[in-house]
Amino acid sequence: MDTLKQVRLIWKPLVFLACLVPAALVVTDALELTGRLGANPIEEIQDRFGIWALRFIMITLAVTPLRRLTGWNWLARFRRMLGLFTFFYALLHFLTWLFLDQGLLVPAILEDLVERPFITIGFAALLLLTALAATSTNGIRRRMGRRWQTLHYSAYLVGLLGVWHYWWQVKKDVTEPLNYAAILALLLGARLWWRWRKARK
Repeated sequence: MDTLKQVRLIWKPLVFLACLVPAALVVTDALELTGRLGANPIEEIQDRFGIWALRFIMITLAVTPLRRLTGWNWLARFRRMLGLFTFFYALLHFLTWLFLDQGLLVPAILEDLVERPFITIGFAALLLLTALAATSTNGIRRRMGRRWQTLHYSAYLVGLLGVWHYWWQVKKDVTEPLNYAAILALLLGARLWWRWRKARK
């Protein structure tokens, strides 16, 4: 079996199932089968989904640098799946806030948006992710041509907004947001360096 066939038939299904594990653990912890959600379960669910959305955007952005460093071009076949899981967890994060935290109450939602601007930043990231997810099919990519690549470069902006959203949310201990900021800076730096080298050549 060649590498691409292995990726399609074995590794992609396995990676897909692995990506579902964080969501499955939220369900099993809510049912107290694998753990507990703590004293504030809604906040815990919301935080878990948000953290995993941030992790998945970092993993997605890491695909191209890893492919270039290792020469494993088959890694590119995971990028769309990982990007869609970023959208999946960001959407769950948002829906948890909208339905469980705010109860779809418009005055409470508006008050949160005014008093907690990090929510507006997070919502902007979700809108970008929605555009990326909606244009992720091969057919739309062909129709959009060069504009598709320009749009999908905004994945770095999603990462920036995600880190910013997290940074403003935690307020005091910014150790974790700093870690994600460092990872994002490294990934973006690698992208810019390769582009500079290509321009020189």
